[in-house]
Amino acid sequence: MYRSGQPLQTVNGDSAAEFLAQNLPGWLQFPGYRLLAAILVVAGGIWLSKLLVRLLGRPIARRFARQSVAQTVLGAVRGITIGAAVVVAASLVGIGVGDIVLQVAVFSAVVGIILAPIVGNIINGVFVLADQPFEIGDMVQLDDGTRGFIDDITIRYTKIFTLDNTFLVIPNGNIRERDVTNFSAEDERTRLSLDVLVTYESDIPEARRLIERAARDTDNVIEGGPDIRVGSARYPANPGTLIADYGDNGILLRLRYWVSKPYKIAAIESTIRTKIREAFADSDATTEMAYPHQHLVFDENSGEAQVRLREQPADSEPRTRPVANASADGPNTETTQPSSTNDRSQG
Repeated sequence: MYRSGQPLQTVNGDSAAEFLAQNLPGWLQFPGYRLLAAILVVAGGIWLSKLLVRLLGRPIARRFARQSVAQTVLGAVRGITIGAAVVVAASLVGIGVGDIVLQVAVFSAVVGIILAPIVGNIINGVFVLADQPFEIGDMVQLDDGTRGFIDDITIRYTKIFTLDNTFLVIPNGNIRERDVTNFSAEDERTRLSLDVLVTYESDIPEARRLIERAARDTDNVIEGGPDIRVGSARYPANPGTLIADYGDNGILLRLRYWVSKPYKIAAIESTIRTKIREAFADSDATTEMAYPHQHLVFDENSGEAQVRLREQPADSEPRTRPVANASADGPNTETTQPSSTNDRSQG
């Protein structure tokens, strides 16, 4: 390659500084011009990275269905562009590519142990992006009960916007070790259950009807329609009540119902409980909620309680004191006997 009759040597990264000195006019070669040129190259690389992200944003978004993967690819394009600009800028100030690689290798070997957790999070981030357990915008619940929406997924961490209006940033190495329930993975419709304990004396068919009606009359609860498919099975879409258990204090009825959106589960459950309570109160005592209670029954085998009454003046106010004296073959019972202020003197 020739210029003005003189051969022009091929320029590589190590001779970038000499190339700049040979081709830059002398009036521009003021003290510190290399540093200024390096800064301009870095600034140009940053501007070019933004331009590439703007130009490639739509094609990459159409190429990758997942938003998190598209953002990761665009981040890689931005990083590679800025990194190349930094390498060129370093060459302009006399730092060769080989020196940069050697310094990076030495630095990585020295701080490798310190950076091990970060490297682990990056590797786990690759698995999170590849396995696709959740996506930006999905509603999830962590194993500690925290609920929120996936706000961002990067190569190092996952950001969750909780329902308490706070941000939760979890390293990818930690989130892969936790149980995460995704309410928005395939279908936002979610089946919930609610237990109601009624007495054995209640009208069970009527109680089941009232519970199901309370669920159908609640907003965001699916009243009916085609069966909902879950895997290879299908489940009725309308609310249904089953007898779950015969407990010590009553019959346990379990309501199963579907909600269209999982965003207001607590409010929906509260509304259904309120409607069930009101329906039972208006049922003319045919249905009644059960609660723990005990009945003590005494029969001919329970023994006798010995009670002694003392005479007292008619004008004195009676006082009672407990007298417990049950026979040995029955439970202890307690009764009261009237006493007056002169009991001690009479005793």
